[in-house]
Amino acid sequence: MKKFKYPNDFLNKFICGNTIDIMKQIPDGSIDLIVTSPPYNLKNSTGNGMKDGRGGKWANAALINGYSHYNDNMPHDKYATWQRDCLNEMLRIIPDNGAIFYNHKWRVQAGVLQDRQDIVSGFPVRQIIIWRRKGGFNFNPGYFLPTYEVIYLIAKKKFKLAKKANSHGDIWEFSQEFKNKHPAPFPTALIERIISSTSAKTILDPFMGSGTTALAAKTLNRDFVGIDISPEYCKMAKDRLKNPKSVQRPKDTESKIEQASLFDTVGVK
Repeated sequence: MKKFKYPNDFLNKFICGNTIDIMKQIPDGSIDLIVTSPPYNLKNSTGNGMKDGRGGKWANAALINGYSHYNDNMPHDKYATWQRDCLNEMLRIIPDNGAIFYNHKWRVQAGVLQDRQDIVSGFPVRQIIIWRRKGGFNFNPGYFLPTYEVIYLIAKKKFKLAKKANSHGDIWEFSQEFKNKHPAPFPTALIERIISSTSAKTILDPFMGSGTTALAAKTLNRDFVGIDISPEYCKMAKDRLKNPKSVQRPKDTESKIEQASLFDTVGVK
């Protein structure tokens, strides 16, 4: 594994590799703020949606093939352990006034709500922000249409919001991005809301994807660190920083590829 030195090999760079291995090379307390959304393990499903590659109602969904260099399909216990290991590293590298904004989704599996407490339990969760998405689909008659995802604010004791940022409520409405080549992109405006609500100077996204966090950080004159296991996404993020329109899908494919909401049920039973 390649060795990196902080800060020269990290600041305002995209690093391609295993996120835990790379975070282990960052000194304690070096990153002011972490904003991220990990893979949701959507293909590990009790239904007949994405798990077997057929997609069910989502046969044309962007996530049907998983992510580049990651198929989003772990046994649930192993997935939860992996995410807890990631959060432990994140918590180590933020200072006493640092925070993690950790976006995840709740979903129904085998008829029971999977609320991610097996991942976040024991971490200093200060608040849950509701990200209300516009649109969405529900193919399951067993429950109502899910319309939101959650962002866990995991904060150390001295963390405070920037001046007047506490005037924002805890329910945020942002449309999802449909034109991005990445199968599950963050809305840029959502990340800008998070970063601008803090005084953080250095922002890490350990699951950088198409580089939305880096783009938002650059717009707000902050430093960033981006990590992703996929060389394809690392290149996408670099290109996007130079030209934000480079991640847009060609117009002739937009109508063919469905950007499945990360809270859509994808055939879960």
